Amino acid sequence: MTESTEPSGSGLSSGKGSNIRHIGVVGRRKHADVRGCVERIENFARENQIGISFEKQLVDLANEDAKIMDLDADPIDMLIALGGDGTLLRAGRSVAGRDIPVLGVNLGHLGFLTALSQSELETHLTLVANGDYVLDRRYTLEAHLVHSDGSRGEPILAWNDFVIHERGGARMIRLDLRVQESGEGSGRNGADDESGSVQGWQDMGSFSADGLIVATPTGSTAYSLSAGGPIVVPSVDCLIITPICPHTLAMRPMVIPATQRVAVSPIERPQDLVVTADGQVVEDFETGAEVHIERSEIEISLVRFTEQNFFGTLQRKLNWAARPSG
Repeated sequence: MTESTEPSGSGLSSGKGSNIRHIGVVGRRKHADVRGCVERIENFARENQIGISFEKQLVDLANEDAKIMDLDADPIDMLIALGGDGTLLRAGRSVAGRDIPVLGVNLGHLGFLTALSQSELETHLTLVANGDYVLDRRYTLEAHLVHSDGSRGEPILAWNDFVIHERGGARMIRLDLRVQESGEGSGRNGADDESGSVQGWQDMGSFSADGLIVATPTGSTAYSLSAGGPIVVPSVDCLIITPICPHTLAMRPMVIPATQRVAVSPIERPQDLVVTADGQVVEDFETGAEVHIERSEIEISLVRFTEQNFFGTLQRKLNWAARPSG
């Protein structure tokens, strides 16, 4: 099998081919087409002697003998996500660290991350069964809430972005930013070094805004883009810092190396400040806490096909560099 060299992700490798013995399926029941897709995937799996299981909320849409997916008891070789990008993000986090690739079938509106439309389902499942696909490896971010006593909370994972904002409102907040090389100490307190920073932290300044986005290149085409951030090719090793509606002309999006971590702390902390991962997982700030965000060692593999690439997706989904008609 020939390896792809298309620049469509942070790392590409060839598909597993005949090693696909069992697939799992997740999806959103609210989509009218989910039931039909479940039936089509079941038929494909049966015809190709591939095992199949479903997340609990989809089991009653499948055959009576359908199995509930259990990643620990009955490992899968590929996860199929039926829905939009939100469903794909949830699916990816559910298998993060397990080396299970995710195939997205778009049942939503935009579907930037999803690999195919439902009309292409059987054709591309056949390609998967034949090993005619590539794995597009995307890295993730990890965040820790650091408490006032210096202790760290449990890690939170995101592969689009983390957003610091006020829960349930769009009121302006004041935030302070610092960066540090990831290999250095991450404590809140310590003596100044010769450069004037604390334990290697460099002050980026403070600003007032509706919030802040820290995104991966994968997330550069999501909320960060809507907030005025740059589009970044997924193979670029970086973090994107994008303020949300900053109350100044001097604070604009910034791209920093992925070797650096970001510390975000509130000034004059408002009520109900939270950090949200991929728009789905929410953690509350407590008084005196700050959040540290850095690249994670965990990667999530998207299933891609040889005719697909990042710039083609930009043109197709976002009308990137669209030529005027006529």
